[in-house]
Amino acid sequence: MTHEPPAGYEISADPARIDPALVYRWLSQDAYWARGRSREKQDRAIAGSLNFGVYERSSGAQVGYARVVTDRADFAWLCDVYVCPEARGRGLGTALVAAVRDHLAPYGLRRVLLATSDAQGVYAKVGFATLERPECWMTLGAQ
Repeated sequence: MTHEPPAGYEISADPARIDPALVYRWLSQDAYWARGRSREKQDRAIAGSLNFGVYERSSGAQVGYARVVTDRADFAWLCDVYVCPEARGRGLGTALVAAVRDHLAPYGLRRVLLATSDAQGVYAKVGFATLERPECWMTLGAQ
């Protein structure tokens, strides 16, 4: 089940291509889960994660982002998945999440988790499902 990015776009896991200032602006100003996040905290998050970008092939401009916190052995947390408003509606979010899934596959992770209030359909397209037994999961911190 592969979801290639639409023509004219590419997805890369090269951390050198990430534009941290742009990602910070997107997430701190427009993403409900990260609104108000400090630049210092965002930079730490980028530094401690696997990072993925979506780019226009012609200009190299970044139009999307996702990051994964993982031990590369058993567990991963997919977070900060974002496509800029001008590029939405083209299948880039689905392609980005599929690229992350495919990148993680060789690790043989037991579980990849995420949380979303509004994009379950995007994640379901690439194999994510709701928790079978949510009563077994707990959280420490903000809910």
